[in-house]
Amino acid sequence: MRQYKFTVVVEQDEDGKYIAYVPALKGCHTQADNLNDLDNRIREAIELCLEVQKDVEQSRFVGIHEVEIAK
Repeated sequence: MRQYKFTVVVEQDEDGKYIAYVPALKGCHTQADNLNDLDNRIREAIELCLEVQKDVEQSRFVGIHEVEIAK
C-alpha cells in the first residue's frame, strides 16, 4: 500500500461554511459546516480521487501568500 501526503487548502465562505480542496488532485474539493466534518469529507474525497486519477503529482508545500489590493 502506497502512502500519500497532500496539502489541503481550507477556506471559509461568507456564509460560514468551510471549503477544502487539494491542489494536487484535480476536482478534489468538499465543504462542511464544521472543521471536523470537513476533515472527514476531504479524506473521503481524496480516496475517491485516488481511485480515478492514476498519475498523482506529489508536490512540496512551500507556503501561503496573501496579497491585498485596493481598487
